[in-house]
This record gives sequence, C-alpha cells and structure tokens, in this order.
Amino acid sequence: MPKIIVLPHEDLCPEGAVLDAETGETVLDVALKNGIGIEHACEKSCACTTCHVIVREGFDSLDESDELEDDMLDKAWGLEPESRLGCQAKVTDEDLVIEIPKYTLNHAAEEH
Repeated sequence: MPKIIVLPHEDLCPEGAVLDAETGETVLDVALKNGIGIEHACEKSCACTTCHVIVREGFDSLDESDELEDDMLDKAWGLEPESRLGCQAKVTDEDLVIEIPKYTLNHAAEEH
C-alpha cells in the first residue's frame, strides 16, 4: 500500500504524518480522511488553487497534469516545478512526500 508522507506544516500538520493511501485516490482525499484540513474551496473541481501541494518525492510517478490544472497552478502562491493540485494528483503505487505550502490564495474567501 503506498504512503503519503506529509512534511510538517505549522497549522495543518505540525508533526508531519505518514498516511496510508489507496492507488487512484487523490492526495487531497487521503489528507482529508486523515484529519489534515487542506483547504479545497472549489470542492475538488479544479477551479481554484487552495489545495496546492508540492510533491518533494515521487512526483514522476504521478500522471501528468492537464491544461486546466496547469492554468490553475499558474495562479498558485509559491508555485514550484513539482507543484500539483491535491484534488487532481492521484496516488499510484509509489510513496509520495508532500509539502503543504504556508499560504494559499482563496479568492472566494477574500471577497467576503
């Protein structure tokens, strides 16, 4: 069973975590079912960047991002070459090490 290793994040996961994942699950779904409250303002529809994660290890095991995800990622804070949207990155049979960026851009929340 593949694992997702979440690097420490001061608010969402201060100690870091090692999560069991099923092949085909998204990084976001695995995090949420394990109590790591990564924001997902668009309800996992690839319409925002709030679930942006950086894949520090295992990036090449993921399916390539599509044009819609790439367009969304262009708007993400702290974009890196290994950035993905957690709602789009599906676990394969390889372990992943992810970092949750310190900040996200939530245009819906900022308008209130």
